[in-house]
This record gives sequence, C-alpha cells and structure tokens, in this order.
Amino acid sequence: MDLSHLGAPVGPMIRVHGGFANRMYRLDTDQGSFAVKELNLLDRRWAYRVQDVFSFERAAFAAGIPMPEPISADHDTLVHRWVEAEKMPEAPVSAAYAVEIGEILARIHALDVAWTPVPIEEPAPRDWAELAGRAAATGQPWADELAAHVETFLAIAHFVDTCQRPGPVVLTHRDIQPWNLLARAGRPVVLDWELSGMLDLSGELGSTALSLAKGPGFDDIKPATFRSVLDGYVAAGGTLPPPGPSWFVFMIGGWLGHTRWNILRCLTGVEAGAGPDLALSHESVRDGVRGLPDLFGRLPQLETLLV
Repeated sequence: MDLSHLGAPVGPMIRVHGGFANRMYRLDTDQGSFAVKELNLLDRRWAYRVQDVFSFERAAFAAGIPMPEPISADHDTLVHRWVEAEKMPEAPVSAAYAVEIGEILARIHALDVAWTPVPIEEPAPRDWAELAGRAAATGQPWADELAAHVETFLAIAHFVDTCQRPGPVVLTHRDIQPWNLLARAGRPVVLDWELSGMLDLSGELGSTALSLAKGPGFDDIKPATFRSVLDGYVAAGGTLPPPGPSWFVFMIGGWLGHTRWNILRCLTGVEAGAGPDLALSHESVRDGVRGLPDLFGRLPQLETLLV
C-alpha cells in the first residue's frame, strides 16, 4: 500500500488486533498518527463501495459527527486520523451516552448525501444442514452445537426473508455496536463506517439500541438504556417507526450472515491472508451458534422494549 501522502514514518506500522472483517494498523509519521485499514478483498460477503462510503464519511465529518477524520480511500486501503480515546466495553452504556448516540443517528439520517441504489439483497442462506455436515467431517470444535441448531437456523432465515419492514429507508452507518465506538471525555466517537448504506429505520434503531443496552448475552438488558437511545433520536428531530419485530430483524440477519461467513473461513482450516485471524473466526462461530438461537427465542421479550 502506498502511504507516502501521510508523511515520513517515525516508526514501524503496528498491527492493531481484533477486527472482525478487516485488518487495522497504526502509523505514526511527521504529520501525525493514522489508522490504516487494510480491506479484506479475498472473501468479502459483498462488494465494498469505497468512494460512496468515503463521500458519506466526509459529509458526516463536515457536519460535526464525532468520528475520526477520513483522510483517504482506495480499493484496498482506508486511512483515518488516529483518535486517542477509550474502548467501549460490551456492557450497557450510561443514559447520557445512549441519548447522545440517538442524537447522532438523527443527525446522520438528516444528511443530504447521494447514494447509488443497489440490487435487492439475496435471500438468507438455507444450507445449514450441509454446513453442519462439513463441520462434523472436518472435526470443527463447534460442529455438534451447529448440528443441534440446524432447524432453528432455518427458522431464523425464514424470519429474515419474510419479516415486513415498515420504512422509511435511510442512509446510515448500519453498524453502531460497542466495538465500533470509543469514549472521548465520556462522549461517543463513531468508528468503522464500511458497512454504511441504505437501511430500514427500525432495523438501525433496534440494532443500535439493543447493542448498547446489553452485555455479551441477553440476560441483562437495560430497558432504560434502550429507551434513552430512542429518546435522543426523537429529541434531535427523528421520528420513530411503529413497533414490531422489524426492529430486530436486521441485527438477526446480519449476525446470521456473519456466522455463516466465519463458518466457511473455519472450514478451510488455514489462516487467510486478510480479514480476521482464524482463531477470531472460530470465536465468532461459537458466539453465533450459541447466541443466535437465544436472540431469536427472545423476540417477544425484546418487543416489549418498544412499548
């Protein structure tokens, strides 16, 4: 990758581990510190729209959205100004932080940015029995758990394909989760805009509010935190869509696809040259195989958060 436009390095580029899709490095130069993201082009689940996303990020940054400054983007490398801030734990955030996230979402949705329409997404995958068989044949450590949940995964796929989305559809971040957030002086900084695109509003609000209202599992969801995100959204001029399961279908469908993608990476049994390390893919599969059936079974409980 050509990073000469960032200045003369003052030390080696350092790998920052933990990315779920791409690989991140920190580069310090005589012009400052930069986050350099090497995009995984080997087995992406969909084509990455580099210039569309970069234009969206620049518009958001110019509008004052708290985020790293976007510096440059090409087909395989993204560069942002490095931000010194605290990582967010996977735990319920404070009410003030949740309100501010809601306000940020409303401001993002109000941006006037052109976006090229994309084809309709493909149906949710139905090859879970085949994947379970391949996992057993290759001795994957989570093979038995996957086999036990094949019917549930098929039911989840049916739900994702048939759940009615009420609209409106908005241009948005699509992935505001604890691992894509920082806290600077206690206030949010929004990272990792690569998944930006059009999304049904209920799916964006439900995914964001739920992720900020819970810990690693679903046994300790804080309804007040969930509602604080929505309160912030309304306070900043947003209008809430009607309640229903559509608030959670995007989170479930996204997690379903992410789990399958990592299963396929694990089935190769080799370390890929890009994207997450193999050990992280195994961890993601275990989390999905255990967590998705739990999340799906709690849909009636989750809908009470909207009342």
